[in-house]
Amino acid sequence: MSQLFPGAVVEPVELADANGMVCIRTASASDVENLSVYFTGLSTTSRNKRFSGARSDLGVVAAECIAKSGGLDNFTLLAELREEGRGRIIGEALYAYDATARHGEFAISVADAFQRMGLGLQMMTAMETRAIDLGHEMIAAETARANAEMRGLARKAGFNDTGLGDWQSVHLAKRLSR
Repeated sequence: MSQLFPGAVVEPVELADANGMVCIRTASASDVENLSVYFTGLSTTSRNKRFSGARSDLGVVAAECIAKSGGLDNFTLLAELREEGRGRIIGEALYAYDATARHGEFAISVADAFQRMGLGLQMMTAMETRAIDLGHEMIAAETARANAEMRGLARKAGFNDTGLGDWQSVHLAKRLSR
């Protein structure tokens, strides 16, 4: 996509209030340590929302995210801020296709300092584009009913509440089309 940002899945963008370019790219095995650092840097609230509860084994979680992205239908996207020639992860999205249910599922997070700047929506759009390229027709996610931020982001991205959640969760889905 870009010679400056090898591996970019969308054209790099400049975020308001960020001193540098943001590249959304596919994660690789070499990203485990930086992803662990990213997860550690999330606020307790953001970590709890991303993992649907408290997690203390963030190195293991980062390794699992990368390992799960090994197959064709599973991938992890990273949003990386490039400042002065160095990259820093500021967002991630994990996508996994469930062949039995015939839809993809995802989890996403954005670093606290970069929330409400449009990065989450850009990451979701990149994730959907990749899922469409893989021939997937639907994407879904589940979030806590109390997670108003995720519900709002999903609504902006065109997801609908399926009504399949329970008193604590909301199930969201979107039909994908070319």
